[in-house]
Amino acid sequence: MEWLCIAVATCVLASCSVKGNDWWWEYEEGIRHYSKEALNKEFPEKTRPVSFKHPAFQCPDMSPSPSVPSSVEFVKAADIKVIAALGDSLTTGIGANATTVLGIPIEFRHVSWSIGGYGTFQDVITLANIIKLFNPAVLGAAPGKTIHGMQAHISETGFNLAVTGHNTFNLPSQTRHLIDTLRGYEGLNFEEDWKLLTILMGMNDICDYCKDKALFSVDNFIHYMSVSLEMLFNEVPRMIVNVVQILPMETLREVQKPTPGCLLQRSFCSCLIEPEARSPELRELVEVNLEFQKRLEELLSGNRFFKGDFAVVLQPFLKHADPPRLSNGRIDMTFFTHDCFHFTIKGHEELAKGLWNNMFQPEGGKLMVSSFSDPISLICPPMEHPYIFTRPSGARSGQPALRPDAPSLAAILLLLSLLTASSHLGFV
Repeated sequence: MEWLCIAVATCVLASCSVKGNDWWWEYEEGIRHYSKEALNKEFPEKTRPVSFKHPAFQCPDMSPSPSVPSSVEFVKAADIKVIAALGDSLTTGIGANATTVLGIPIEFRHVSWSIGGYGTFQDVITLANIIKLFNPAVLGAAPGKTIHGMQAHISETGFNLAVTGHNTFNLPSQTRHLIDTLRGYEGLNFEEDWKLLTILMGMNDICDYCKDKALFSVDNFIHYMSVSLEMLFNEVPRMIVNVVQILPMETLREVQKPTPGCLLQRSFCSCLIEPEARSPELRELVEVNLEFQKRLEELLSGNRFFKGDFAVVLQPFLKHADPPRLSNGRIDMTFFTHDCFHFTIKGHEELAKGLWNNMFQPEGGKLMVSSFSDPISLICPPMEHPYIFTRPSGARSGQPALRPDAPSLAAILLLLSLLTASSHLGFV
């Protein structure tokens, strides 16, 4: 506990006061409302005991392809050599295993849902730790913790280049940072290695919408998302990009009710939390949230970001998600950090499982989480299609994609006819 207080104090005195970054000031403003006793109160139910272990996860086929695939349509989990993530505080894992509210500025990147590399799958379920079951040598999983606002090295972040407090207009700069990092990273074959990137961005735009409706408009959200995806499309070979659909955020207003001390939530997402129930301001924000979802679906519905060795896939599992609830209908607060906004490890694990499942479900058949109250069960890649689903409906010819080693019926019939003709001519 003492090291945490020193780290937070250091952050205050040093580089947390970065110009243009409001996150730290919002945190400071929030904790002013806590008593000294409340600041130091521990909540063991929000943390993961060191001795905790998940049951092992095994699939019938966990092997890589016989040779490195050249097509984005035939990439198995074990073919992924590099994993990366971009986004905001949900991806940095802010406060995810904090014992008190003073631990909120700690970014627990190593347990982040899409990229955390702490221990093994049995220690914590993250997308990276699931991939590690298929390819233990995967590069990029985040190995450590960082403190918001302080300089962090890639040895701590891995390829988790998300930034707490960032909005979608920051995504192009994150993308440039990622591309440059991948190009120059020792031990990574930029041209040949298959890379898996997960992006979740846009919820801070909703949280800040009422502060600047032009800057945080739906049009700008789509513009900056498009710019970022085009950079990746044009510059990065052999990549699959998971773009995760944003949450419906209105129900997060309920998270504050069971714990009156959740004042940080008001600081981090005032445009959502402060409007009165059924007010015009809240109705507008809910409509904007839905429009964000709709426009993102439209952006990714065709084949604009799809080619032979590259695909962007919308993973929609969060589209209708309701917060986890207890049997009495109240919010299960063990899923939320002390700020009543971000997820604890329990929440991160459900996100990881939902994302993994979506990757191995075809478009139109992807799991939609209705509530996090029921734990998600992990699926194995289907034996009949052991590849990550990447082909968008706009690129389909009406026929399902063939396995690379399976000759078509037309080819078989042609071969038979040639053999028959040859036998008549005495060649066989």
